[in-house]
Amino acid sequence: MRFATFVHDGKPHPGAVTGDHVHPFEHPVELLDLVMEGERFLRGAGERALTRSLPLPLADVRLLPPLQPPTVRDYMTFESHVSGIAQGYGDTVPDEWYKAPAFYFTNPYAVIGAHDDVPVPPGCARFDFELEVAAVIGKAGRDLTPEKARDHILGYTILNDWSARDLQGREMKVKLGPAKGKDTATTLGPWLVTADELEAHRNPEGFLDLALTVQVNGETVGQDRLANMAWTFEEMAAYASRGTWIRPGDVLGSGTCGNGGCLAELWGRNGTFEPPPLAPGDIVTMTVEGIGTISNTVVEGVAPIRLPSARRRG
Repeated sequence: MRFATFVHDGKPHPGAVTGDHVHPFEHPVELLDLVMEGERFLRGAGERALTRSLPLPLADVRLLPPLQPPTVRDYMTFESHVSGIAQGYGDTVPDEWYKAPAFYFTNPYAVIGAHDDVPVPPGCARFDFELEVAAVIGKAGRDLTPEKARDHILGYTILNDWSARDLQGREMKVKLGPAKGKDTATTLGPWLVTADELEAHRNPEGFLDLALTVQVNGETVGQDRLANMAWTFEEMAAYASRGTWIRPGDVLGSGTCGNGGCLAELWGRNGTFEPPPLAPGDIVTMTVEGIGTISNTVVEGVAPIRLPSARRRG
């Protein structure tokens, strides 16, 4: 099944998606609340919506993020992406990258919908996108094996980890972050596709083999396969649960795909800022086989509020 959250007549609603229509749920409820109750309750609400509510054309609604995640972990699982970024610094993929699926926590308050405008972060001159797929956790777990973790993944959605590369580069020199380089916006959408819908795309190695494409202003700048990940989502979930809890609604981003999944990779390989950083008016469109398409327009942001430099204490 496919589940969306959308605005119609000025009010947010959850619903079940079929074709180019969405069927609103019978009762107003947050999709996250149903996810927390369990997949059976979520599917039951979806089945009732499909049989009892009048469908609305998707063209007549505004898609919100499918759910408001309590946490967002964003990984780096594509070796070609890591290699391209490293090349821009005259470096190679560090040995540590191969040891475990590294991630950072990004801002759950910054999620936006599949077609929302994206403001340039304050003070940013090198704005970038990142094409990713995200798994959504449907059941709490701790110290999971990859085999057990599969039952804890409810479904998948597209994730665009918008990135202020100049801000990111500066703040990471202090050995923390990324922080403000990442937390202005993260697109989730267009909807949540339950895991069973994508099982036919799983290859013998256990990876979901989906085609990934990103375009800027209608021109394709990146293409990859999700199966080029170095770890499966089940392995990522197991690592996330090591020594702690993962809970319903948690989002695990695959990390940026390779072969042009972001501009920074291309900058690293080309040795120039070509293609140029994103600017107001640019439209970034991402399509993932079996899930759908998101498309966001970059708009002017606000100027940064100035802060003093550090007080030196000697």
